[in-house]
Amino acid sequence: MKTAYVNANVITINPNQPRAEAFLVEDDRFVKVGSREEVLAAAGSDAAVVDLSGNTVLPGFNDSHLHLLNFAYSRTKINLYGAGSIAEIQERSRQWLSERKPAPGTWISGAGWNQSSFPEKRTPNRGDLDSISTEYPMIFTRVCEHIVAVNSKALEVIGIDDSTPNPEGGEIERDADGHATGVLKENARYLAYSKVPDKSVAEIKEMLYDAIDFVSKLGLTSVQTDDFETFSSKNWNNVIQAYQELEAEGKLKVRVYEQCLLPQIDRFKQFLSAGYKTGVGSDMFKIGPLKLLTDGSIGQRTAYLSEPYSDDPNTCGIHVFTQDELDELIGTAYANGMQVVCHAIGDGAMNMVLNAYEKAEREHPVEDPRSGIIHVQITTKEILNRMLKNHILAYAEPVCVGADMHCVEDRVGKERMKESYAYRTMNEMGLRVPLSSDCPVDSVNPIDSAYIAVNRKDLTGWPEGGWYPEERLTIEQVLKGFTLDSAYASFEDGTKGSVEAGKYADFVVLNGDPTAVDPNDLRSISAVGTYLAGKQVN
Repeated sequence: MKTAYVNANVITINPNQPRAEAFLVEDDRFVKVGSREEVLAAAGSDAAVVDLSGNTVLPGFNDSHLHLLNFAYSRTKINLYGAGSIAEIQERSRQWLSERKPAPGTWISGAGWNQSSFPEKRTPNRGDLDSISTEYPMIFTRVCEHIVAVNSKALEVIGIDDSTPNPEGGEIERDADGHATGVLKENARYLAYSKVPDKSVAEIKEMLYDAIDFVSKLGLTSVQTDDFETFSSKNWNNVIQAYQELEAEGKLKVRVYEQCLLPQIDRFKQFLSAGYKTGVGSDMFKIGPLKLLTDGSIGQRTAYLSEPYSDDPNTCGIHVFTQDELDELIGTAYANGMQVVCHAIGDGAMNMVLNAYEKAEREHPVEDPRSGIIHVQITTKEILNRMLKNHILAYAEPVCVGADMHCVEDRVGKERMKESYAYRTMNEMGLRVPLSSDCPVDSVNPIDSAYIAVNRKDLTGWPEGGWYPEERLTIEQVLKGFTLDSAYASFEDGTKGSVEAGKYADFVVLNGDPTAVDPNDLRSISAVGTYLAGKQVN
């Protein structure tokens, strides 16, 4: 079946044909892009014709790194996003408990708190959560997903006391007297997660269906998502089964490229032995890269820096792996057909990752590995030059600037900031920069990312002149980052990422042109139609 779409403002993201006013879809592909006359001539008399009323069309948005299942799961928890104080966390939680009346002993989960927004500027602790309840074990996850706060009941259930040693790559926070505060950092989180009841495949599907519908309405047609350790069992088979069943039932409204979080070498080898590697799957769900989490976050001072934090000279943060462990995991991936992406926020972590990539390339050469670093925040010119030399993708997350600008200068100092969050510099150097939201850490709406990226302001419009404004992205760089560059990151730039003959007819219709509006008004634009494989799905 052929459908001609006319009277459109098409931003193609195809450098050979940047703009068009019409396009023709046959089955699931674009077959003609051009003027109204050209498209109608190619369509023939039997084709359906859709007038898009002058609206703007872009290739479907592609988020290069998020946590879709975690986002889905967070929508079932106490919503702590945007809470302005510890008192507000307590109030929201008491109200939730009053309304839901969970059975005694049920684990109570909350998500989204950020102490940078609190007047007290401190992390919630066991005492704060005890004032909500001592009957239920409670676990509240920070917005960055790298820290949890638990109450005394949870510590009891987990089996943590003042003598419990820190797990490798994690920290059980203690007060000046050596008592556990209820704050668990990095790998210590899993001591708590392991006690939270697992979810069935049916429950996973239900959560995913809801979250997929949500992101589809924002114009997303592809996501690259890290899901394997969302639940206590870390059961990757269940996650894969849930996506495949949704696909078989016709309920998968986005294309999924799974970023496979498998940080233990034995689990990774088991995964490989099951026949999985990058590219296995279908055009709707396929296995992507090995994903490794190599450090933490700036807000909680767990991102691994090469020099101590400016506001806490006693720590450089946490590196989750030793160099030997990282080398083994990445070398195994290179030797077995797995792409690799690594979360690395601090310059210390990024240098460890680059060391491992360079070693793997020497020992197991791959023609086109498309390895990447996710977040790339506290960078140096040397790091960016190493990335360029080795063709490492810079998975940037401009939306994170909206929150980090309120604390990062205190954390790393003005000198290190001169070369950090350098998204414009990365583009101008020639690095590939696929863009992401890291949802549920930040807003999954690509328009919110665009607003922050081109203005270098938070979503309230602060600061007026922009934060380190020399690193503002152009709107064209943002749109390419959320489409063609993200498609490149998943080896799919030949089949999606631009409105171009032969590619999948995945596109979004917007009620405004992001290249034409005042950058401060970008958030007035929204998706009014999302199309996947030529069919409207939202």
